Amino acid sequence: MSETSPGNLLLALQNPELYDHPVDGFQIIETHISQVILTGQYAYKIKKPMDFGFLDFSTLDRRKHFCEEELRLNRRLAEPLYLDVIPVTGSPEQPVIGGEGEPFEYMLKMRQFRQNQLFDHMQETGVLKPELLSSLAQQVAAFHDSLEPIADEKPLGTPEAVYEAMQENFDQIRPMIDDGALLSQLDNLEAWTKTTFERQRDLIAKRRADGLVRECHGDLHLANITVYDGKVTVFDCIEFNEPFRWIDVINDLAFLLMDLESRREPALANLVLNTYLEYRDDFEALPLLPLYKAYRALVRAKIALFTLANPALSAEEKASLMQRYRDYAQLAEDYSSIPNHYLLATVGLSASGKTCVSAALAHELDLIRLRSDVERKRLHGLAPLEDSKSPTGGNLYTSEANEKTYERLAGLASDILAAGLPVIVDAACLKERERALFAAVAESQGVPFALIHCEAPEELRKEWVRKRKGDASEATEELLDAQKDWFEPLTDEENTYTAHLHTEQEHVAEAVADRIRQHFGLPPR
Repeated sequence: MSETSPGNLLLALQNPELYDHPVDGFQIIETHISQVILTGQYAYKIKKPMDFGFLDFSTLDRRKHFCEEELRLNRRLAEPLYLDVIPVTGSPEQPVIGGEGEPFEYMLKMRQFRQNQLFDHMQETGVLKPELLSSLAQQVAAFHDSLEPIADEKPLGTPEAVYEAMQENFDQIRPMIDDGALLSQLDNLEAWTKTTFERQRDLIAKRRADGLVRECHGDLHLANITVYDGKVTVFDCIEFNEPFRWIDVINDLAFLLMDLESRREPALANLVLNTYLEYRDDFEALPLLPLYKAYRALVRAKIALFTLANPALSAEEKASLMQRYRDYAQLAEDYSSIPNHYLLATVGLSASGKTCVSAALAHELDLIRLRSDVERKRLHGLAPLEDSKSPTGGNLYTSEANEKTYERLAGLASDILAAGLPVIVDAACLKERERALFAAVAESQGVPFALIHCEAPEELRKEWVRKRKGDASEATEELLDAQKDWFEPLTDEENTYTAHLHTEQEHVAEAVADRIRQHFGLPPR
């Protein structure tokens, strides 16, 4: 059977009479591997008969198979968007959609959505709100949790496979650049990748053995995320190549984080990461993030160079692509730099603004945030927003439960600092021994330590408790009254490394972030 003539078919399909629904008009979106026909209410995607090695749509059977795979895989996160695989019969010049007879092509039918609701468009126009990223992070965390682990006999996600994909970037990029400085940068990145991979090889293997290599999205970046029917919706996952999607879940998340950081949105990337960690207890993965983010950045750099080969490009377009390569290569180099890590811990009565301050500091300083309210519930098998129905001083809030919570926070902080990342612990730390626990962690890791004492007037704290919604904290006005007798004032020594904040004032977190940068010798954002 002869293969489809894409140009003829695309023109012929722009006929409203072929469709069983009203057509508002036609718009074509074309990529290097597919064509999408927008009709108003629905979109129809056709795979081009291409063979790039890692992607093979060269035969009708393959295109049908990968249409079906795309439908199956994307219904996991975007079921309302992905409707059906439709056969096209007749001929490229006179096609019949869903008709009788032998199909010569297949189309994936989807619901159409507004292009201005794509996350990349919203970011570029300055309207991508933090709450959308928070919702996305929760959804990705739940998605990753829902996936089945890879079968032992499937040869994907092994350390060898991970390194092979990373090495492929260097092997493919090197022949495409001739600038001495860029080649030297690439050599340094390759050496760092190799040594970092060897240092993390055992962790990569352990995570596969623990079932954390799963059939992920594989292409998790802003252009593949939209708001549809009022809900954040992730679409267009990798269907054409198993090794691209059977990956460690943190590798999947790394693409999203890298994409945000490449767009100079570090605070949003930090929000995504910390929200994801709140909903998925995967702090173990943090040492792998620089390696995976650098890998993702170099994939994007490589694609820019591949695109340069198009002879139809203007000089201006070529210069833009070369700059894109430089930007992504520099981002990868940034991930390879030695981090500044240190430990912060909040102090204060409930509803004194610790959570807001710690969130703001995490965003300003790119910190991993550990919350006592979240980790306390996790120890008891509860999700962050579940109600424990605990009385003041009972159940989750007994002295024993409190001690276990602080031990967990200290253990996590130690592990994260050891991975080279800065940490803020959002906890009350009302007892001197609780504060000493974190001071000891910082000392054992050889990193700077500071306390952030949050204070606010009592009536305002009670008002904040009454208004609080959708948060892990279960503080009540009764607890506020009881805590007055529990708080052990800061010692003279503690006050030497404590920043005191009156959280009812505006911009206090930003001001203390600047003080921390200066005190610890951190670069300005």
